[in-house]
Amino acid sequence: MLAFMRKFAKSWLALLLFVPLLIAFAVFGVDKDTLSGGPATYVIKAGSRTVGPFDFKREFDSYKEQLEQRFQQPITVELAQQQGLDRRVMEELAFRESLDELLSRMGLRASDRMLTEELRKAPVFFDQVTGQFDEAKYASALRDKGLTPAVFEGILTDEMRRNQFISAAVAGLRAPRAYSAIGGLFALEQRDLAYFTVTPASLGPIAQPTEADIAAFVRENAARLSLPEFRGFTVVHFDAKTYEAQVTVTEAEVEKQFAFMKDSLSKPELRTVAQIPAKDAAQAAAIIARLNKGEDPQAVAASLGVTAVTYADKPRSSFFDPAIAAAAFSLPQGGVSAPLKGQFGLAVVKVAKVTAGEVATLAANRAEIEKKIRGDLAGAKISDLSKVYEDAHEAGAILPEAAAKAGVPTTVYAPVTADGRGQDGKPVAGIPAAILKAAYELSQGAETDIQDAGDGSYFAVRLDRVVPPALPPMAAIRPQLIKTIMLKREADAMKARAEVLSARISKGESIEAVAASVGAPVVRVNALSRATLQANEAIGRDLLGGALGAKKGEPFTASAANFSVAVAVITAVRAGDPQQVAQATEQARQQFTQELFGDVGEAARGYARKRLKTKTDLTRARIAIGIDPAEAAQGAAAPAGKAP
Repeated sequence: MLAFMRKFAKSWLALLLFVPLLIAFAVFGVDKDTLSGGPATYVIKAGSRTVGPFDFKREFDSYKEQLEQRFQQPITVELAQQQGLDRRVMEELAFRESLDELLSRMGLRASDRMLTEELRKAPVFFDQVTGQFDEAKYASALRDKGLTPAVFEGILTDEMRRNQFISAAVAGLRAPRAYSAIGGLFALEQRDLAYFTVTPASLGPIAQPTEADIAAFVRENAARLSLPEFRGFTVVHFDAKTYEAQVTVTEAEVEKQFAFMKDSLSKPELRTVAQIPAKDAAQAAAIIARLNKGEDPQAVAASLGVTAVTYADKPRSSFFDPAIAAAAFSLPQGGVSAPLKGQFGLAVVKVAKVTAGEVATLAANRAEIEKKIRGDLAGAKISDLSKVYEDAHEAGAILPEAAAKAGVPTTVYAPVTADGRGQDGKPVAGIPAAILKAAYELSQGAETDIQDAGDGSYFAVRLDRVVPPALPPMAAIRPQLIKTIMLKREADAMKARAEVLSARISKGESIEAVAASVGAPVVRVNALSRATLQANEAIGRDLLGGALGAKKGEPFTASAANFSVAVAVITAVRAGDPQQVAQATEQARQQFTQELFGDVGEAARGYARKRLKTKTDLTRARIAIGIDPAEAAQGAAAPAGKAP
């Protein structure tokens, strides 16, 4: 076969097949995943850099832990996926890896000296007695975080390289003072306001609405005035708690259940064990000698170029290798085994800690046992009753009749809304959400099958009555309708009169003269500014907004406090205090500069990702964090967002 392949490689046919392939590689490039001979395994690939499932999970767990500490609550993997944390972490890593790859191609480097100096800034890596850098403490601290020295130093190198780039890119960068000065002048500009108000008392009598007016208002606002749909229904409820109180638990049943559950209720003996592989008997003997002298198993393993396997507080069932398990659970605390021939070669184990097991007793677990038996008996009772109900229902009996044959009471609910409010508008207590939802999914006269209520109980619903949306009786809403119409008429009248008075000011009369003609005092508010809005909110938001947008000397009207309409004029506009404007300008300049820094960094990351055509695989990312493969692919093809 090999001779045939060699002969074929020299033939004209091979040349005919390979030349187009070589041309394609030259034009489009060669993907390392193609040459590897197997499927791609990366979550992120940016040029020569890849993030595999293990590294992605480490980054994801770190981000999730930060969120858990911030919000003081645990976050499940399922919740994290629902909230898009998996995609967010993947996108952030894709932008970061892209920038790091591009910086590496540009020739940015972090020297060994820079790396050493950076490492020596961390006190956790130093011996507290000698003050010297401790390689063992360094390796141990990284191991606690799921890192190796090589991975950690790579992360540190990338970070220093990014810092070099950012420092060079934004060196001397400051936002132009003109940008922030405009903001400072705008925020601190001062305005003097003069206004008077038109109130309902100044209008005189308002005509009462006629029947035609009321009818027209009802037609215009029918949707808003109509009552919602109401539904009345009957429920048969197989309640677990009801039947738990009715059953009797015998001592024989308790003892039988305890015998069945004893092993699961007991606490097994736990051991903390370090297992160090050895290549031969001589090395195993050397390991035993060092462990007996008190050396740390991890340090011993590291010196031999191997990794010690640690079982922390594990029961015997957690030990896969029978020989290792037998030795680990026969030695005393601090004991070191002889060389062990396990399934994967020679090994030595040391027992660091022994936690004694605890055999369960009936006395200590009686309450739990009895509760379980009651639940089981109640469940069996519910099963029997529901069977009788279903048989009767299938034979043609409607819900109340089938429930009576089963001997289960029913509950009739008066009409309620979909959110559980009665016809008086008040919430009706005691209706489970699942029952209410089922009632609103039925047509009138229809019934559900028996459904799970989620707490060991079951129910079925019959929809007895549907009250469609309708206007309430006119007698009940007439007083409120008249009040609403009168308020609207007053508001319209005040607005109309204010517009007439404002027009007089526009024609040249002073605000004082116009206000005096209607017997209203002029109110003056000086030094209004956008920086002090809260201090002047008492005059009304609409009037305040109008004052900050109006031109000097140009009258305007606006809603004011206490159900009134203001007629107002800006009498003066002036720049703010120079010293305050200067301070605001400098503060705003710092903020603008920070935003420019962020824009530069984001633009660089976005350019790097686009230039490198960085690849991501959300399905692999989800599988890496523990999501079922069948669910991981759902929605994984959604488009990526901008740089986080």
